[in-house]
Amino acid sequence: MSKRFLLVAFVTILILSVLSFALDVGVVLPTNVEPRWVQDETRFRQALESTDYSVEILFSQGSPAKERENVEALIAKGIKVLIICPHDAVAAAASAQLAKKNGVYVISYDRLIMNTDAVDYYVTFDSVEVGRAMGRFLVEKVKPGTKDNPLYLYAGALSDNNSFLFFQGAWEILQPKIADGTFKIVNSNEAEKLKNKKDLTRDEMARIISQITTNWDFNTAKRKAEDDLTRAKKSDKGTVYILTPNDGTARAIADAFRADRDVKEYYITGQDAEKASIQYILDGKQSMTVFKDVRLLVKDAINLAKMLMEGKKPQTTATYFNNVKDVPAIQSEIQVITKENVKEVLIDSGYYSESDFNW
Repeated sequence: MSKRFLLVAFVTILILSVLSFALDVGVVLPTNVEPRWVQDETRFRQALESTDYSVEILFSQGSPAKERENVEALIAKGIKVLIICPHDAVAAAASAQLAKKNGVYVISYDRLIMNTDAVDYYVTFDSVEVGRAMGRFLVEKVKPGTKDNPLYLYAGALSDNNSFLFFQGAWEILQPKIADGTFKIVNSNEAEKLKNKKDLTRDEMARIISQITTNWDFNTAKRKAEDDLTRAKKSDKGTVYILTPNDGTARAIADAFRADRDVKEYYITGQDAEKASIQYILDGKQSMTVFKDVRLLVKDAINLAKMLMEGKKPQTTATYFNNVKDVPAIQSEIQVITKENVKEVLIDSGYYSESDFNW
């Protein structure tokens, strides 16, 4: 009798132990090295404080293998919804398929997982509009009537679909001003070959991006900028215009251009409104950043996960083709930040504290 009691007690404890570790939602982010993703983790934790759902957040540290390992661990803990921002948009397809096979809803977060039908939804900012905002900023800074203004192009990683979307939007705005001679492309002969074509194919964009990729790496970005400046003529310096894909690469590239004595003035783009870049903007070292309020993106992701767990059909505002299916998407708004509106948009809204910066 005592043995049977002990067996029942052991099984009961085992079941309770398993249940206690059961998760509702698993979140997988690319890395905790880059400030952007640490910021996302913070916003997720803040947003989840007011919910009853159990959630675990894991980082893939820039490794598709680690990303797969994270997904497997979360599936083993019984998640119902996977929110994943892929490090490599193509490699992540296998992890998404594994989750679907185990009955898990898959939400692609910020970056779209490519080449699979296993993605249920995509929460994102309008990445093409991000690129357009960057392009418009550079065009607006050009002195009317001037020609051959030096334009330096930089992009994200080839493995990230967002890199293509950002570049697509920027090219849409910049291309007419390249074609009419307002801008002169300095550092990409592939872009120069296509300067008269507004709508590029993905293969054409890939050829350009392969030349100007920073791979989202600060050191790579700075080294590439330094190499470009070494090769550039003096006439391709002076006042320059620089398309950079995000804040981290913008700071690195800005440092390289600021160190070149033949560069007298530069206008440079960015995105993510990282604290370090806001300080750069206040100090006149970076010209702008596209603010993507992560609070909105996180809220969209959590609300979407909640609806799926409750058996409801979410309302979406767009679709993104991932080479296999049109993935229904929810888009959050963006804003351009310059020195003039930092306080109004970032401080007054409570996103950052005024004490975070040297004014």
